[in-house]
Amino acid sequence: VQLQASGGGLVQAGWSLRLSCAASGFMFTIHRMGWYRQAPGKQRDLVAIVRNGGTPNYADSVKGRFTISRDYAGNTVSLQMNLLKPEDTAVYYCYGEGDTENRPFTSWGQGTLVTVSS
Repeated sequence: VQLQASGGGLVQAGWSLRLSCAASGFMFTIHRMGWYRQAPGKQRDLVAIVRNGGTPNYADSVKGRFTISRDYAGNTVSLQMNLLKPEDTAVYYCYGEGDTENRPFTSWGQGTLVTVSS
């Protein structure tokens, strides 16, 4: 299962961006999708994630500013990022987990860079 992320770019503090990620492959079911991010010199951290039919989980640092949404029919996940801050600057990775041909999988997108200038 492949994940293809899009969106990202360079914005000023206070602006908004929307990231999208689409899953593709053969005979798969996704149970959970989300976003992680990795700032330079730091580890990859969870931003937001949601299980099918579940309540989204957000990192404390993005609560109230970021919103994750799923399109189950299209196997996509989006991340609406509002009131961006310079500390949100990072490479954002789409994440998905589920089953394909009765075998569990986890998959990562290629990463998309978000840069927030002050």
